[in-house]
Amino acid sequence: MRRLVIALIATLALPLAMAVPAHAGGLDDAFAKVLVKKVKGANVKKHLQALQAIADANGGTRAIGTPGYDASAAYVEGKLRRAGYKVTRQPINFPESWSENTPPVLNLTAPTSKTYTPGTDFVTFEPSPSGDVTAQVQGVDLTLPPTPTPSSTSGCEESDFAGFVAGRIALIQRGTCPFVNKVMNAARAGASGLIVFNEGQPGRTDPYPLNIGEWRAGIPMVFASFAVGNELANTPGATVRLKVDANLVLGTSDNVIAETRFGDPRNVVMVGGHLDSVEAGPGINDNGSGSAAILEIAEEMALVPVKNKVRFAFWAGEEIGLLGSDQYVASLSEAQRDRIRVYLNFDMIASPNYAYKLYDGDDSDGVGSPAGPPGSAQIEKQFEAFYGSHSLPTVGTDFDGRSDYGPFIEVGIPSGGIFTGAEGIKTPEEAAMFGGTAGVAYDECYHQACDTIANINDTALDVDSDAIADSVARFAYNLRGIPARTAPQAAVAALSAS
Repeated sequence: MRRLVIALIATLALPLAMAVPAHAGGLDDAFAKVLVKKVKGANVKKHLQALQAIADANGGTRAIGTPGYDASAAYVEGKLRRAGYKVTRQPINFPESWSENTPPVLNLTAPTSKTYTPGTDFVTFEPSPSGDVTAQVQGVDLTLPPTPTPSSTSGCEESDFAGFVAGRIALIQRGTCPFVNKVMNAARAGASGLIVFNEGQPGRTDPYPLNIGEWRAGIPMVFASFAVGNELANTPGATVRLKVDANLVLGTSDNVIAETRFGDPRNVVMVGGHLDSVEAGPGINDNGSGSAAILEIAEEMALVPVKNKVRFAFWAGEEIGLLGSDQYVASLSEAQRDRIRVYLNFDMIASPNYAYKLYDGDDSDGVGSPAGPPGSAQIEKQFEAFYGSHSLPTVGTDFDGRSDYGPFIEVGIPSGGIFTGAEGIKTPEEAAMFGGTAGVAYDECYHQACDTIANINDTALDVDSDAIADSVARFAYNLRGIPARTAPQAAVAALSAS
């Protein structure tokens, strides 16, 4: 029945799509109303039940590198193919295993000598490649002494490395942005090694083991205590020996990508969310919820003759460092990137103690992360208009780099989306706006085994799925207000789903 209805819509809409310009009250408005009605929370939840069953059959997880992720990708691919899409599997690499052969070394060799103790003063950043380098340390935009949160933005921007001398070991402070941003910026600046040290605020002084999922810098990396970092930063001409002796084995997994048959390939509306869970659990809210909503919307609009090409992406490896989206963006030529007019990201849209949070494209709150690339404000306003038309409040949430919009923002692609909250604590003001419980996490099962089908708020799932459908439909016909990008026309032929 669904395929029959879609085919009928396509037959009726194609002549109109070619004849009627998109404008308020035009095809964008009409299609948005139809798609919102057809996308139902109950159907989205059926996809979540399927993902739960996949996790149940595969050790309780859908993490990258596990049979649970492979089965999840196969499920999504099968649904998309049956709906009429040509589906692309994009292979990506991820650290399949990592182990250290010998303890790491971090020694001050000049102007004086000092040996730092592994496990106490510093730990290896998993999955650091092997390397043995002796070089001068150079601090990168450090905040010393530390200030109250939010504090250091050390290494978060490529501009932080202005004046960095290639071949030196980058000394970077924890804070604000994901570790992976710091690592890759250091690599691009020509660092021969990397020492990230803790911020120095209460509770943020000691090193601790963590896996940042990033190896592509190709340099040895360690995480040090604040005391070590502060000492090196305040020792003129400090030179250290940094050594990591490790075995790193890379695995291969897949992003799942599909795009509409219709639509101008010079104007791509990209819609994405990560399909993988953490190892600890099935990841039904994080991020089965976003993936399931995207899949339902893709099914419902498969054969509709949209004006702009719509590309759907189900990312692998988000939980270990945005690997799927980052490698996807890195694989695109500049011309291909310029064809992506907007990127919409949906990661956790059904948190049990939810708030309707929209990515703050214009930085209207004036705090935290800056505004997104030009066009991001318009995306935020489009979502606000949907919630406002249903008398539902919203609040802003920063582009803090924790989800798959990060690589798109980094190359200047306008981005936006919805987020209902993770381990953060709901405020009394938010409880008054959205209901739920103040002083409690938005999702108490975040990254835990209890993130099951029982962890889903059905109201948030239904409302947010409709909001996604509304914006996807409108951008599919109307990109007015989104700044044009500048790829050469000759690149159109290269723009198949990448």
